[in-house]
Amino acid sequence: MRIRYTFYVLFFAFITAIQAQQHETFGEIRPDEFEMMVYPKDSTANAVVLYERGNNYFEVINDRIQIVKEYHIKIKIFNERGYDQATISIPLRRSKKSSEKLEELKAITHNGANQTRVLSKNIFTKDIHEFATEQTFTFPNLKEGSILEYKYKLISPFIYNFKGWEFQANIPKIYSGFNAKIPGNYIYNRALIGSLKLDINEADIKKNCFHIDGYSRSADCEILTYAMKDIPAFKVAEEFMLAPSNYISRLDFELSEHRRLDGIIDRYTKSWKDVDQEFRTDKNIGRQLTKKGFFENHVPETLLSEPDKLQRAKNIYAFVQNHFSWNEEYGIYGKARVKEAFDEGRGSVSEINMSLINLLNAADIKTNLMLMSTRKSGLPKKSHPVMSDFNYCIAKLDIDGKSYLLDATDKYLVFGMLPYRALNYYGRVMDFKNDSYWHTVETENDNQHKIRLQLDFDTEDKKATGLLDITNTGYNAISTRKNIDNRTNNEYLDSIEESFEGDIRITSYEQKEEKQSDKKTSERLEFEIPNVLNGEMVYFNPFLVRFFPENPFLLEKRAYPVDFGYARKFKYLMVITIPEGYLVHELPNSKTVKLVDNLVKMNFQAQSNSKHITILFELSINSPHIIADDYENLKTVFKHVTDIQNNSLILFKKI
Repeated sequence: MRIRYTFYVLFFAFITAIQAQQHETFGEIRPDEFEMMVYPKDSTANAVVLYERGNNYFEVINDRIQIVKEYHIKIKIFNERGYDQATISIPLRRSKKSSEKLEELKAITHNGANQTRVLSKNIFTKDIHEFATEQTFTFPNLKEGSILEYKYKLISPFIYNFKGWEFQANIPKIYSGFNAKIPGNYIYNRALIGSLKLDINEADIKKNCFHIDGYSRSADCEILTYAMKDIPAFKVAEEFMLAPSNYISRLDFELSEHRRLDGIIDRYTKSWKDVDQEFRTDKNIGRQLTKKGFFENHVPETLLSEPDKLQRAKNIYAFVQNHFSWNEEYGIYGKARVKEAFDEGRGSVSEINMSLINLLNAADIKTNLMLMSTRKSGLPKKSHPVMSDFNYCIAKLDIDGKSYLLDATDKYLVFGMLPYRALNYYGRVMDFKNDSYWHTVETENDNQHKIRLQLDFDTEDKKATGLLDITNTGYNAISTRKNIDNRTNNEYLDSIEESFEGDIRITSYEQKEEKQSDKKTSERLEFEIPNVLNGEMVYFNPFLVRFFPENPFLLEKRAYPVDFGYARKFKYLMVITIPEGYLVHELPNSKTVKLVDNLVKMNFQAQSNSKHITILFELSINSPHIIADDYENLKTVFKHVTDIQNNSLILFKKI
């Protein structure tokens, strides 16, 4: 007890010191920092940031206005699993005329009184692409308990790349602070992203702080101070989430306007009206959407003359799906050439979907381009246009008052469905005849995975034989169809057997319909399970198929929402014949659990008569979006789901 008391006294002293001292001297490590062997606010952390500070300001260097970014950090390593924090990469932007430069880089590994410096010969420069390089190094002499410290100064000629500050990372931080000094003639849009609150948020004005030789007037500066304390790690170990950039706590800066000292105003943040006009004439997008004459002459005439408008749209969509192969590129801002892509039968997302838009418009079906961001990218800002927020595009059309969103890059998609990667809340419809506008992405709701099991026992051979009918609709059907088409018959059946729980052998398989419907797949298989009835008391788990074998939600706390992408339902109906000479001694208990408003609901029912046991398991995820406040209850629902599937034992007792 005394050891623990001493430790917490040291930790309290440590926290008090670091909160009081917002600016630390490089190379100075306090004894209590070395003595800290675990972070009490997150005992699972393999490392923790002890101190982090950034300082951005403007300075005239070599007769040019540049941004100076100073950075200093100290990281405590607790164990070997934290060694990955020792490899550092510092990205540097460049253009054809100029580039960012790194100066005064210093890095030290602290092990008690011993210090090991990173030598300049061990700092490497690597080309990333045409517009970026990076400098990398790895701290030497790592041990459990090491403190890693480095600092640098980055000189940037790109005034639009003020960048901002990330308070949150994949390890916790005890203190993270950011200072900025911005001349008043530079106007930046600022936004605090994430759920964490600032502990320090101060702004002040400093008169005449920025001067350029040759100009009589000096600019005032805005002095900004931001800080957070006790910042939890952002953990992305769980499924069902959008891009982490939507939730990681950070400050974003975007240059909106520059008022030159001679009075000229440069505007960087545009209105949507400005963007709409640019898109109309842009050769990579706007002009590529005016090629309907080309497509009219290169497709069968009957494709455009179907009298029913909806059927005409579906025929065109199917034609484009079958004509093109996607080259795995998005291509929204690159060189897009729809004519060449059509002739080759291969193209990017933008080329394929702009070809689709041209064809639909040629068929007198008004269709617009809709800009989007994929699930792996951040959501586009709605406050003002940030074109780099978009990396994807689809087609949007209206028929008889109903909107349809189309993406022809996936040959398995059904008309009106988007690929999973594009299920990202909303996009911007570029209506070139009117004004652009935001449009919500509505997902297909009929996504079901249904299984019906009939099971009989052979007391003579001590085995079970059964029949499984498996029906999938919506996105589940698309996934099934891809699995069937991309594997041989034996490979596919092997994958089904591997997904079963226990020693189950498929004896026959068929797709129940010769021609499956677009939104549905139906399969039937027969199987047997050997050596089931092998004693006076027989325990049997009827969940041969388990939708969620493990709980996907295990975090103690999740500060960001759960996003399933689309609503989905699972149903498992089991009819089991009681083996001759046995009786049901014990059945699992029925249970129903749900979230508020039935956003997620699980229902489990088990009953029997003299001949049969009937078990029904249903899991309905009725909303694809679950807010963070409901996470604990969602985790509880899924704990019941996995417990029921893994532990629902039927006990047969020999008569």
